[in-house]
Amino acid sequence: MEMNQYLEVFIEESREHLQACNEHILSLEKNPEDLTIVNEIFRSAHTLKGMSATMGYEDLAHLTHMMENVLDAIRNEKVKVTPDVLDVVFLSIDDLEAMVESIASGGDGKRNITEVADKLKQIEEGEFPHSSLDNSDAKTEVAAAVAAPERKPSKNEYDQFEQTVIQQSKDQGFECFEISISLRSDCLLKAARVYMVFEVLEKSGEVIRSNPSVEKLEEEQFDDEFTVTLITKESSEDIHSKIMKVSEVELVEIAFVNLEETVHEVINDAPPEETKDIQLPEAAKKSTEEAAKSSGPKTIASNNKTIRVSIERLDSLMNLFEELVIDRGRLEQISRELDHPELHETVERMSRISGDLQSIILNMRMVPVETVFNRFPRMVRQLARDLNKMINLEVIGAETELDRTVIDEIGDPLVHLLRNAMDHGIEKPEIRKANGKPEEGTIQLKAYHSGNHVFIEIEDDGAGINKERVLQKAISKGIITEQTAQTLTDRQVFELIFASGFSTAEAISDISGRGVGLDVVKSTIESLGGTITIDSKEGSGSIFSIQLPLTLSIISVMLTEIQKEKYAIPLSSIIETAIIKKSDILHAHNQKVIDFRGRVVPLVELKEVFDVPGGEEENEFLSLVIVRKGDKMAALIVDSFIGQQEVVLKSLGNYLTNVFAISGATILGDGQVALILDCNALIK
Repeated sequence: MEMNQYLEVFIEESREHLQACNEHILSLEKNPEDLTIVNEIFRSAHTLKGMSATMGYEDLAHLTHMMENVLDAIRNEKVKVTPDVLDVVFLSIDDLEAMVESIASGGDGKRNITEVADKLKQIEEGEFPHSSLDNSDAKTEVAAAVAAPERKPSKNEYDQFEQTVIQQSKDQGFECFEISISLRSDCLLKAARVYMVFEVLEKSGEVIRSNPSVEKLEEEQFDDEFTVTLITKESSEDIHSKIMKVSEVELVEIAFVNLEETVHEVINDAPPEETKDIQLPEAAKKSTEEAAKSSGPKTIASNNKTIRVSIERLDSLMNLFEELVIDRGRLEQISRELDHPELHETVERMSRISGDLQSIILNMRMVPVETVFNRFPRMVRQLARDLNKMINLEVIGAETELDRTVIDEIGDPLVHLLRNAMDHGIEKPEIRKANGKPEEGTIQLKAYHSGNHVFIEIEDDGAGINKERVLQKAISKGIITEQTAQTLTDRQVFELIFASGFSTAEAISDISGRGVGLDVVKSTIESLGGTITIDSKEGSGSIFSIQLPLTLSIISVMLTEIQKEKYAIPLSSIIETAIIKKSDILHAHNQKVIDFRGRVVPLVELKEVFDVPGGEEENEFLSLVIVRKGDKMAALIVDSFIGQQEVVLKSLGNYLTNVFAISGATILGDGQVALILDCNALIK
């Protein structure tokens, strides 16, 4: 079978299953008694194993299989859930992720997994030295549980169908026993005893195989012993005692069905899709349905039909649509100039349809920020353990959607900021306690929409930023002079930590101290058209706030004119437009201001800001565009308003970087170029 065509799907789905494993294991750590979570992890692991084996990635399938064994032991309450046990499971997921990424980058997915495989084996066998098995009671309990029934090679041989049934039953919480029954040698009615034994077993579960076959048993073509394979939820002790009640039964031996080798082979031959459709025995199915009903609400199978589309194709579609938007603007202008009714009607219809099309294309590119946030709980857990700190991560607004291009870029900056908050922000438990804070620190990761922007905030209740220490470090590194230091505001001081090579850490560690990170964070966010600000209070904590554009391509703007130049102001920043008399202008702190609905709003003369050539026009009235940035406002003075329009945002390229208050340019319908204002830069 040609596998390359399935490789992308395999990689994508493997990542999803590993992410699901990570999330469920974190939930399991918080609710160690909830074994339904283990079943969820088991399902993801099992599907991953099947996919890997089908695709020929044996190492991946093997490690997943070993992880499954540990999960199985947890599910059957032979191993207790402890942080140490979960550490090993997390380690194996790390290895699995590394293997998948190796495959994604063209590798063979092979990796040395000896160490983690040994640890998994130890846990499975109840020998893991750091697990809760240290508790002597638990140890005895586990030993007893493992002692009977034994895991030994199966006496029966199972065909592919039976192996699949057994594996699926195990996935759904059933156990599969191989029961050897010996009748007394003087038993006269062997067939009758067999019938009675089968009657007992069929009330307890589903018999999927017998050796010899049922026909031979009915015809008494066997010595004194026969073996049956039973799928059940009852314990081996109960089964044992029930069979022993049948008269003339001399001995009953019960063992777990061990398919370790054969299952592996089956998976190699059968793609996971095939196994999904295998029907369970009726009793098993019934019990499963009952269990599902009793365990409360479950995930409802989605009927939505979806397809996966590569981001490159969406990018191509978006590029073509951007060209269409420019031509649409041109057509609208021609239609206005010619003033032909039929042309008007056609252009309006085309504009309406292309507007709907634009909305669909933009929505196709929108992805919940959850895809980035999902990896952080695991990272925070591990880092908190490494740092010996108690940290609770709260994620708010994970459903907030962002353009896929932004999502792809924002992950690494957020990792830096979270690590920074954990290492420098949150204090050790004893220090927090001494300062009257709860021992467990909290980091809040919050995302929300505001206008055409998405804000992501990382807030911690840690030590905050020590201004004096930042200033001293900046002066010693020559980033600022002592004279400059005295003129800086709090926020400007905090922003010094974004300087390249800046670090206040006393010692270099794996986490921080090399001065690498925050400058990269700032430049990455700015390259996305976003900004980052810091608010901090020493002793109380810090907030890093990132503002990002919702989409990077098509935006709605108000076109304005200053002399003969056209400027586009994003609608997301505009509160309203206004025309005032010059006599309404007031002065405060050497700044022209107006009274806007009871608020003092500063005036910004765009003609001066952009040095637009042209004489002063004598006009009693001024045209204003009131814009905002958070709670702050400003009134931009323009010569005239042209109207609202959707435009394609194009960057100014590498030669015109850092142009003040300009975020890009666009081509208008008449072929002219209009600059797009960055209102945030104009509001201080």
